[in-house]
Amino acid sequence: MTKKLFFLILFIYSFVGFSQQSYYNDVDLTKYGLALKDELASKITSTHTNFLVYTPGVWEASRKTDVNPENANEVILIYGYSSSGITARTRGINENGGSAGDWNREHVYPRSLANPSLSTSSPGAGTDAHSLRPSDVDHNRDRGNLAFVESSGNSRRVNGGWYPGDEWKGDVARMMMYMYLRYGNRCLPTVVGIGSSANTPDEMIDLFLKWNAEDPVSEIEDNRNTYHGDSANTYAQGNRNPFIDNPNLATQIWGGPVAENRWATASVSEEQTLKARVFPNPSVNGKITIFSNESGINDIRVYSILGKEVYAKKNPNFDNKAFDIENLNSGIYLLKIKNNNKFTIKKIIIN
Repeated sequence: MTKKLFFLILFIYSFVGFSQQSYYNDVDLTKYGLALKDELASKITSTHTNFLVYTPGVWEASRKTDVNPENANEVILIYGYSSSGITARTRGINENGGSAGDWNREHVYPRSLANPSLSTSSPGAGTDAHSLRPSDVDHNRDRGNLAFVESSGNSRRVNGGWYPGDEWKGDVARMMMYMYLRYGNRCLPTVVGIGSSANTPDEMIDLFLKWNAEDPVSEIEDNRNTYHGDSANTYAQGNRNPFIDNPNLATQIWGGPVAENRWATASVSEEQTLKARVFPNPSVNGKITIFSNESGINDIRVYSILGKEVYAKKNPNFDNKAFDIENLNSGIYLLKIKNNNKFTIKKIIIN
């Protein structure tokens, strides 16, 4: 598995924007291990300048950061995977509250597992939006304060723990890494996840390193980081989650499986990124459509999460600037679209 992931990461990578690069200008990214961990912890703490109140701050932040890219009237629900019901993946943006059918604020690091527990009565660790996601009220109740555990498929209880789902496990891992950096021993990975820390220099567990490597960063994660990293935004905290910007930072600190290095081409101009849109994403019928105004697209490839090429098309014929890919099996994939000198990579989900 590690070899396949390493091949995928070497072959497929995306560009980091200027805002990301400038945020880390005063961080020595050549360091490794706990030295790099300390640098990043200092950075995300010093730039956390706006401490949100639980109400209305986190509600309003969630409406900005977790909006459905395909429908501005909806938010994306963590752990969700279906079109309706308590396991729905989306919900109306204003349908928030505490009743059945509402979405509420899921503490991905459960309040009661922290030491001391995470309070929401005043701004602080319990109102940190980097670990708060919209979730269906009842599905959130199903999770409760269960520790995360390894499995596969959709979100559910597994052997006394909670599996977040194939789509969400990378999001969860990167949020738990952030909370550990930001709040130290108050939010230990060994408390919130079931896994060994024997091969890491501190309390990071192999489960989160595995999930971070297996599940690439999603558009929602990028949107959340972009919003909170811009202190000009009303409900932004001012800090970023480094492991969203570059999952490979976890590998530099803790080792384990080689994660995606999104900064592999950071010196290349952002303007060289090919612009394209993919819809529907997620897809429920194995079909996706690529839409792009770019000319000369000459190569389309789809890779499984383990690096296996499952689809390839040379010189695709774009009809009205659109091209369809059909008959994809259920799963999470990386889609690479390129012309002679530009490319882009999209995470796609087939339900």
